[in-house]
Amino acid sequence: MKNPIRSMFFSLGLLSTALFANAVFAGDAKEGAKLVAACSACHGADGNSAVSMFPKLAGQGEKYLLKQMMDVKSGARSIPQMAGQLDNLSQTDLENIAAFFASKTTQLSGSKDTKVQLNSGVQVSSLDLGAKIYRAGNQESSVPACSGCHSPTGAGNSPAGFPHLSGQHADYIAKQLRDFRAGNRTNDGDAMIMRGVAQHMSDAEIDAVANFIAGLN
Repeated sequence: MKNPIRSMFFSLGLLSTALFANAVFAGDAKEGAKLVAACSACHGADGNSAVSMFPKLAGQGEKYLLKQMMDVKSGARSIPQMAGQLDNLSQTDLENIAAFFASKTTQLSGSKDTKVQLNSGVQVSSLDLGAKIYRAGNQESSVPACSGCHSPTGAGNSPAGFPHLSGQHADYIAKQLRDFRAGNRTNDGDAMIMRGVAQHMSDAEIDAVANFIAGLN
């Protein structure tokens, strides 16, 4: 029998190749700097948000940033705080904004030495469990290693559109995973990559991997 996790990564690789083989980075960071004043209120002037509910954009891949903005503008991704924010921006504007934030450096949020409670009631180290899930996944529940798409250091895969995770706010990561798991966030494509991963993750695993990612570099 095929290893389900190995098969999943093979499928993701094919999907990445098919979708992004002809992608081109077109943004102008200098032009983008002229357009981000409104973004800074939530995401910080350089994309390093100080509030955990708002994601850090600094150092994020251009393709991922552009896709998220396009999805917000089209309604494919619902973020109430961004309602109407992008309506008057052109495709070129969005590309330039993406290039601006991609050119910045992510500041690590930092992990915490805490405990999480498994479904069995046993409490374990959040960092140990988070590192295990991120690097090796959970074969018993068919959760693949996060590092397969997001890289061992959390740098992501910019050409493939897989986001940079390193240093992101733990609260934000955890919320996105729960939203994917619940089907409240659905803009991961027809392949439902993140929904397929998150549906198998427990609350403890989500909180642990989010905490681990916040300090990963």
